[in-house]
Amino acid sequence: MCKKAWLIGCLLWLGGLQVTAQPLTTESYIQQYKELAIAEMRRTGVPAAIKLAQAILESQSGKSTLALTANNHFGIKCKTEWTGGKTYKDDDEKGECFRVYASAEQSFIDHSDFLKNRPYYASLFTLDPMDMEAWAYGLKKAGYATSSTYPQSLLKVIKDYQLEKYNAEALGKNYSPNSGSVIQPAGIASKEVPAIDKLYDAPPPSYSNHGYFPKGIFTINRSKVFYAPAGTVLQDISVQFDILPEDIIAFNELPAIDKLNNPYLIFLEKKSKKGNKPFRIAQSGENWKDISQLEGIRIEQLLQYNQANSPELPIPAGQKIWLQPGNQHNVSSGTH
Repeated sequence: MCKKAWLIGCLLWLGGLQVTAQPLTTESYIQQYKELAIAEMRRTGVPAAIKLAQAILESQSGKSTLALTANNHFGIKCKTEWTGGKTYKDDDEKGECFRVYASAEQSFIDHSDFLKNRPYYASLFTLDPMDMEAWAYGLKKAGYATSSTYPQSLLKVIKDYQLEKYNAEALGKNYSPNSGSVIQPAGIASKEVPAIDKLYDAPPPSYSNHGYFPKGIFTINRSKVFYAPAGTVLQDISVQFDILPEDIIAFNELPAIDKLNNPYLIFLEKKSKKGNKPFRIAQSGENWKDISQLEGIRIEQLLQYNQANSPELPIPAGQKIWLQPGNQHNVSSGTH
């Protein structure tokens, strides 16, 4: 009798474990990948809401076979240029080739590059990044999906989970959930966006392959920032925002200069001590100062997290860069 009671108790305990090991819900999936989608929107211009909605549909919120076994969250097929891992499954045809990624993050990054670098998706990047209907139908027209109802499915997911707010966050704007509208915020200390007439949407040449930066003030890692072109005088920034030039230098860890010799992301307040995600994958030509600005992290902390010494040294493309503390033991392992 005791043995029987013990066995029943064990079965109930194991059953309890199974109950607690719940699969990812759509809400938890969004929470897990929203920051990555925002970062990718800033890097390439692919709207975060579109990216998350596509990932939710294509990966069944991370529960599809491709997502679980190949880290492929967008159902991207191999194509002729793909040199990475491959897996095969039936889709439109029998035994089609799909890409295999080392991580979900690589899948999100490759999805952005897939859209950005293919000529037949070029028209998408002329659209308003907040016009989700145009993007949804544009993807269908460009041949991204074969389903005739793909645009409607995307738009329903975006509406049901209010994904447009992540577009607004990427653009440094306020979002009104009732109307779905985006409101351009006022500048720092109740001032308007600066009158420096050279603020514009463009990638700074010193930051390779980083695509779109919004006009005016936006946020990176919860700190206010704007893109300043080469030749911008620090005194002009000081007057416009009522910030001492020495504070501008301190916030951005610049040398004692009067004007910018190169385009630069200028923070109007202190950068954070840690990133809003655990790590990023370095791109070609980046150094530690670039990543410090692009991720809104103080250079001292960034170097500390990665056991690095010189902020000017280039970083090998593909290297995992830690943006938060607690990962230093992984730095020497070469994990990418």
